[in-house]
Order: sequence, then structure tokens, then C-alpha cells
Amino acid sequence: MNKVLGAVLSLHRVLLSEPTPVPDDCIDHRWKWFKGCLGTLDDTHINVLVSNSGKQRYRTRKGTIATNTLALCDRNMQFVYFLPSWEGSAGDSRVLRDAVARPNGLRVPQGCYYLCDNDYANSNGFLTPYKGVRYHLKEWGIGNAQPQNPKELFNMRHNKARNVIERAFAVLKMRWGILHSASFYPIQTQIRLIMACFLLHNFICLEMNNDPFEASVDGESSAIAPAQDCTQPDYIDYVDPTPKWTQFRDSIAMTMWNNR
Repeated sequence: MNKVLGAVLSLHRVLLSEPTPVPDDCIDHRWKWFKGCLGTLDDTHINVLVSNSGKQRYRTRKGTIATNTLALCDRNMQFVYFLPSWEGSAGDSRVLRDAVARPNGLRVPQGCYYLCDNDYANSNGFLTPYKGVRYHLKEWGIGNAQPQNPKELFNMRHNKARNVIERAFAVLKMRWGILHSASFYPIQTQIRLIMACFLLHNFICLEMNNDPFEASVDGESSAIAPAQDCTQPDYIDYVDPTPKWTQFRDSIAMTMWNNR
């Protein structure tokens, strides 16, 4: 089994997706507002089996023993990066900061960004919704209720686009039963199994035109990263909120509102 795991993981440069930013001429109604966006980002907890001495560190807020797995996917539900080794008690922002700071970790080119939820900071490279502002259609009542201001409209469209990572997680866990409950392997092997499942998910997405697992969740019908282009060395290397990035979010919201 370990030989097969090693073989699958050795294919990460082939199987990990290389994201492309949303172009200026994009007409997809979910993505056209987010020029330069590379995809979406979120975390998911995957149950693991650890020794008694490690259970407190791996215990999540819900009481389960799990690893907090950070993942990013492109607009086609293919993963571009994942980091499954953090303990379940670790905060999402802490995991993201670690991913960005690693020598061979997450690389987000300057001028590009990922959509993420409010568990992360709205900072250069990571665009979050407005806090304290409704964002889901069901919160708007029944009938023809519409967003009442630019922030509500931004949150609604941000949520629709960011939903791709939720769908990717759902397909991943539906397909791989080994992710449903902890396995009786050493924790290092369990982490490698999780990584292999992410990579094989991408392989199936590439090879299967009609995926029944994806259809069932599609409402609208150690870390691994892809090889980086050495001619584009200017990447984001920290995760901190800035007034400039807040203004960037405001400008997108006003563009949406003025063109609604």
C-alpha cells in the first residue's frame, strides 16, 4: 500500500491543477465580477486516529478527532493546493499563514486572489465577504426580494462563486469512503492517504466527463503544490488585512451595484 501511495503522490505535478485567473472578457455569471480570481479556498476536517497523548491537539470544536485540512480549488472543482497535516484544534487563519510562509507552500501571484469565507482575513490575495451582512438568498425572504445595497449584492455573488469549494469537498468525501472515519494506520500514513484522495479526485475530474458524484451535489447542473513558473517570482508572502485590499473589495461591490 505504501508503494502505491508513493507512486500516486509522485504524480502531484501532473495531477494538481494549475489555476488561471478570471479573464477580463469572462461571461460566466458567477465569475465575471471577480477578474483575476484564481478560485476558492476553505478548510475541512477529516477524521484521523491518533495516540491518546495527541487527541487534545486534534480535537475540533465539535469534539471529533480530525486534521484541519486547507484546500484550494479552481473554477472547475479541481484542487490546486492542499495542506492536511494540521491538528483539528488549529485555527483556519493560522493554517493559511503557515501555508503561505512555507518555502514550497502556497503561492498566490501578486494581482491574483482566492475567494474565502470570514474565517480568514480579508487581505491581499484572499477576498472575503463583508462581515455582518446577509449573503444567502434564503435570508431575503420569499418572492422577489432583492439585495438592498452593494455589500449585500457582493456577498450574494461571492457566496455563489465560492460554493465551488464546498461542492468539491462534498464530491471528495462521497467518493472516498476512507475519509468518512479514521483508519488504523500511523498518522503519517493517514495524511498520505488524504493527499492521495485529493490527487485521484483531480484525475477523475480530468478523465470522467459525467461524474455521478458531482451531479448529486451540483445545484446548478504534508502539503503539495504544483510546480511554479520561475519567471513569475512575485508572490504574496503574508496574510494581513490592509486598507488597500478593503478598498479593492469596495470597488468590486460598487461595480456590481452599478451594473445590476
